[in-house]
Amino acid sequence: MDLSLRDLEQAVSIRRQIDALEKRYSNLMGGRAGGASRGGRRGRRMSAAARAKIAAAARARWARIKGRGGSAKKGARQKGGLTPAGRRKLSQLMKARWAARRKAQQK
Repeated sequence: MDLSLRDLEQAVSIRRQIDALEKRYSNLMGGRAGGASRGGRRGRRMSAAARAKIAAAARARWARIKGRGGSAKKGARQKGGLTPAGRRKLSQLMKARWAARRKAQQK
């Protein structure tokens, strides 16, 4: 962001005006204002069943990631990176690239 000092001061002034208007609106509505622009989901509560469901899903996800779940074997990624054949192929490609670069530099 490339803002000048004047732009920043103007932005702060606007923000203060918005805050003052939100406060006035909240007072007019008797504190029933949604507050969606600032607080988000401030007043909502999650049921115990919903929290338990989310927690169970998170535990299952971590079990899959850590490899303790039954379905973890299906989607598990191979550790260790390259296979020996892949490493050999990559080595050959790099050697060819280096040889081409040396040849180009000699010209």
